[in-house]
Amino acid sequence: MTQTTARIKQHGKHFEIIVDLDKALKFRKGESSNIDFLEIDRVFTDSKKGLAAPEKELTEAFGTTDLNSVVGKIVKSGEILTTQDYREGEQDKKIKQVVDFLSRNAVDPKTGNPHTAERIKTALEQAQVNIKNAPIESQINDIIEKISAILPVKLETKKIKVIVPAIHTGKAYGILNPYKESENWMNNGDLEATLKIPAGLVMDFYDKLNSATHGSVMSEEVKNGS
Repeated sequence: MTQTTARIKQHGKHFEIIVDLDKALKFRKGESSNIDFLEIDRVFTDSKKGLAAPEKELTEAFGTTDLNSVVGKIVKSGEILTTQDYREGEQDKKIKQVVDFLSRNAVDPKTGNPHTAERIKTALEQAQVNIKNAPIESQINDIIEKISAILPVKLETKKIKVIVPAIHTGKAYGILNPYKESENWMNNGDLEATLKIPAGLVMDFYDKLNSATHGSVMSEEVKNGS
């Protein structure tokens, strides 16, 4: 258990609570609806000095003095201070995700052989790649570009053409965009797009797309020369 501070500024006033880091982050991500993250049943203006927030200030800032409502808003909308150990642990997880992804989906373009996990990890360190706190697929092209001078890498990809009904294009566009090579908006509002997707992400891509469009997308794999 790691104890930390969550804080927010409302109506020009600072408010702080003492929370369990892991539980607070789960609540913030929507993975938990419990407020069992709260370590001390009090809202402070300065937790280090032990200064409790007056009820009048809570009402002005949050519209209520209800502890559950106030602490929920602080965790959801405010800042949760993370520890150095936590940040390093999260970065290690991201590095492992990238290494696993590239070892499964990338090859040496000269030989066609996959790279070992150790070689990929070494290349990431040598290139000083900063892996962001974002989905791997949204940053993998930038990562490959940064390590390519050290370790030539080519992603195994599949080319796919999809047609998204007009009613679903709003939800689907963000799913298509990271892989989009071209797009064509049809007269009826449907979207036809040609995509290039890393082979290891194809199933996950279809799961997300079918969920967003209730399975109404038409798709076909584009073979070389098509």
